[in-house]
Amino acid sequence: MKIEYTVQIWKEGDQFVAHAMPLDVMSSGKTPEEAGKALDEAVHLFLMTAEDMGTIQEVLLECGYELQEARWVSPAWVATERHSAAVGV
Repeated sequence: MKIEYTVQIWKEGDQFVAHAMPLDVMSSGKTPEEAGKALDEAVHLFLMTAEDMGTIQEVLLECGYELQEARWVSPAWVATERHSAAVGV
């Protein structure tokens, strides 16, 4: 079974953090490439564990995936935006 996911990578201090959306799995590395590779491993383990536990379908449905013609389709991302909020006015 092949499951697609969108990845965001950003820098925190001297590390790069990679986040798999919409699965909400994260990992990090010293470079964006290392973070992406570590994330791919983490996602693989996450999905294999869910499959072993018999909860893969429930997990994917909760993450917004849809089963279409025996294929899991991820939610369509429309945009990635940067917003801000004022605190302590």
